[in-house]
Amino acid sequence: MMHGQLETASGYTLMASDTPPGMTRNPGDNISISLSGDDTGELRGYWEKLSAGGTVQVPLEKQMWGDEFGMCVDRFGIGWMVNITQPQA
Repeated sequence: MMHGQLETASGYTLMASDTPPGMTRNPGDNISISLSGDDTGELRGYWEKLSAGGTVQVPLEKQMWGDEFGMCVDRFGIGWMVNITQPQA
């Protein structure tokens, strides 16, 4: 799988990708999953659970594009990106 995307009934977008060409493939850490949506409370809750016992690579905080975004590797070695979309003006 190169890229995959699922839309949930709650309005979240879940995307995944495998190891791109030119990068070392290590079984167990060869995918990344992105979770995005606009429910700040629920997505922050997911972030707390995903990052607990893992490694935070980018803290979940406001980014230059206006959304809140963070990256972590969970305790099972899976990479996660969480993006909380901000309301459009």
